Amino acid sequence: MATKQRGAGALSRRDFFRTGLAAAVVPLVQSTQDSPPGGGSRGTLRDPTVTGRPQAPTDPKENDAEIQAIETRLACNCGCTLDVFTCRTTDFSCTYSPKLHREVLALRSRGKSAEEILDAFVQQYGERALMAPKPRGFNLAGYFVPGAIIATAGAGLVWFVGRRKAAVLATSTGAKAASPSAATGSPEELERLRRALAEIED
Repeated sequence: MATKQRGAGALSRRDFFRTGLAAAVVPLVQSTQDSPPGGGSRGTLRDPTVTGRPQAPTDPKENDAEIQAIETRLACNCGCTLDVFTCRTTDFSCTYSPKLHREVLALRSRGKSAEEILDAFVQQYGERALMAPKPRGFNLAGYFVPGAIIATAGAGLVWFVGRRKAAVLATSTGAKAASPSAATGSPEELERLRRALAEIED
């Protein structure tokens, strides 16, 4: 039986597969041996600060319903157009809403009511501190003028559609009333028409 001569660096098929299998299994076994007893993996230790600004622990009283109700009426003017509560609980890169939150807590700890806290923010930051302006003075225009404009436009549209409908109805009624008289003529006209048709047939 003839055998093929292999070069000095040639591998048999069996050696090739054995080498490939070892290359795949050895790292897997090593990673299993390096795993901690409770499971998981020992990877590279990452810097936790890369995920964002570290947050200080919060007291559950900071997020009670009354604080939330106050903060949802206050605007965060960092450019997000959200209220203070929504901004500070969703946008963890914002440094403005936590500052306003601390101010709310400071005023509340002094025994201020919700309205007094809102008034203090308006006094310090102006009307832009509120999500919606208070309904008094010139601000009332912002509450009533849009509704009045919409109601006026709706009434004008109804009036216009009614006028058009009446005009179309009057036109169609006039046409129906005119068509029978056009179809029926006097006896003399009908006789002339009958004679003309008889002449054509002849």
